[in-house]
Amino acid sequence: MRIILLGPPGAGKGTLAKLLKEALNIAHISTGDILREEMKNQTPLGMEIKKLVESGALVPDEIVTKIIENKLTANKNGAQGYMLDGFPRTKVQAEQLDAILTKIRHPIDVALYMEASVPVIIQRLTGRRVCKKCGAPFHIKNRPPKKQDICDLCGGELYQRPDDNEETIRKRMKVYLESTAPIVDYYHAQRKLVKVDADKESEILKDELMQLFNDQGKASHKSGHGPLKSS
Repeated sequence: MRIILLGPPGAGKGTLAKLLKEALNIAHISTGDILREEMKNQTPLGMEIKKLVESGALVPDEIVTKIIENKLTANKNGAQGYMLDGFPRTKVQAEQLDAILTKIRHPIDVALYMEASVPVIIQRLTGRRVCKKCGAPFHIKNRPPKKQDICDLCGGELYQRPDDNEETIRKRMKVYLESTAPIVDYYHAQRKLVKVDADKESEILKDELMQLFNDQGKASHKSGHGPLKSS
């Protein structure tokens, strides 16, 4: 199964992706992880990306699209399934993605649109902490470390990403609504859009989605119940 995860920062795309990856046994391709790796390695591209991210702007289409094309082309298990997390973010990117997928003959089955309210997004992102050493994610309320500011996995120092402050989050939401929301109409027109309530816990969403996928004959394992809004 081949899935696109759509939604604003803080909607929980990464968390849901990990659950679906295990349930469906498909690859998880995270644009955010790829871009953060570039920034961590302080490559010229990474430094350019860092300035854009910290200002709340989107990374230019041509940079992200090329990175994704390289990943999809190198993914030998594409026919078995994959998830794109964080891409596409604009209608132009969606059109470019369709061209790439047509070329490699691995089209998207479902575009999941994760709708989340602004208060929930702010609560999630302002409380997020990341390990400087291994990159493991934590949250001061939802997933606190055993020792304050110390990673449970490697003992590294936890920090708050520069873009995880309320002012930048609200700016990112504005950019999202202006630049990314048209993708919803794009996939709705293709009859591939499924809307989910991302204010819910990720485990609940996973169970609801697995039920939907089983009902549509796209998954081999039944799990959970609950209505979804498909378009």
